[in-house]
Formats: sequence, structure tokens, C-alpha cells
Amino acid sequence: MVLDLLLIALAIALYPLPLMAFALVVASPRGVVKGLAFLLAWLGCLVAVIAIVLALTGGQPPSPRSPPSVVALALKLAIGVWLVLYGLHRYRRRQARAAARGASGRAPAPSRMDVGSPWAAAGLAVLIQPWGMVAAGATTVVQADASHATTYLALFGFCLLASSGLLAAELYMVFAPEAAQARLLRMRRWMEGHKDEAIVFVCLLLGLWLTGQSIYQLTG
Repeated sequence: MVLDLLLIALAIALYPLPLMAFALVVASPRGVVKGLAFLLAWLGCLVAVIAIVLALTGGQPPSPRSPPSVVALALKLAIGVWLVLYGLHRYRRRQARAAARGASGRAPAPSRMDVGSPWAAAGLAVLIQPWGMVAAGATTVVQADASHATTYLALFGFCLLASSGLLAAELYMVFAPEAAQARLLRMRRWMEGHKDEAIVFVCLLLGLWLTGQSIYQLTG
């Protein structure tokens, strides 16, 4: 369970779209406050998913080969296959965009985002969360044993690692707002041109891992 949670949290942290949105949120007026709202909503989603799963299982992992265990593995397999297909879809779309850009000779205009209030920033965090990966984390938390303290450490580490990029950006804004704003916007412009490669890599890597492991456990 711990290795799965680590890999899923790392994939969430490397997924570029939330950090790109967060960079625009903290670069707007009252960016620190809006960034905090975004971060709290983001963490709240992760904690809520974990709490719901633990409430459903009673904090006790289901027995191997029991119906709940098989259902959880089947869901993890479905999520893994979906991530692989989504990664392939993004790859094909990237190729098509590259061909169209080469034909027109023009680069796409940079996207813009205007977050008017902390509540809007919090709502954006909920919308832009990579819910497929969070769902994969939920199917893994099914195996958590709440009677061990190490389980809570693993779950805390999952939330912390999944949010590490956002936490670092928010702390940077708190202690050096002007420098952080300029660097985060430069980072976002760089990520704008490389986000498709990152999405393809993260989705394919995590999807193949979840698919292979689920098939092994279902057939082993």
C-alpha cells in the first residue's frame, strides 16, 4: 500500500495543470490569500476522500479475494487502463497540434485565468484536481489498517507529497512575494509549452503500473 500511495502522490505532484493554475492564482491581487484558499480546498479534497474510504471500510482492510477487495482491484484496473488511454489520447492530440502549428507557423496564444475571490480559487482547486489519480489513491486506501500508527503516517505523507509543489509555491509567495510571482509566472510559461509531454509521461507511467499490478493481484 505504501509504495502505491507514494507513486500516486508523486504522479499528482508532477501533474502540471494544478501548478499552472496555482501560479496564476497567486500572481493575481491578494494572491497569498487566494493561494491559501486554493491549497486548503485541495488538501480538503484529499482528506475527505481518505476519510470516506476509511469510514466505508471501518479502518480494516478487506480480506483477500473477498468481494470488496476484488471490487477495489477492479476499480484500480479500470483507472489504470483509463490513464493509459488518456495518455495516448494526449499524445495523439499533441502530435496533431504540432502538425497544425507547423502548417500555420504560429504558436498558440497563452491561456489566461482570472480568479476574482478566495472562494473562486477554492472552487478552482476542486475542479482542477486530477480526480482519476485521486480515485486511484482511494482504491489503495481501501487496504489501510487504521489500527497501526504507520498507516496514518503513510496517509499524511500521501497528502503532503501530492501537495508538495503547491505548498512550496505558497511558502515562496509568503516569504518573497515579488520574486516568487515573477518566477512562478516564468515557470508557468515554460510549463505551457511542455505540459502535454508531462501529462503523457505521468499518465502512461502511473496507468501502466496500476494496470499491471491490478492484473497480477487479480490473477495471482
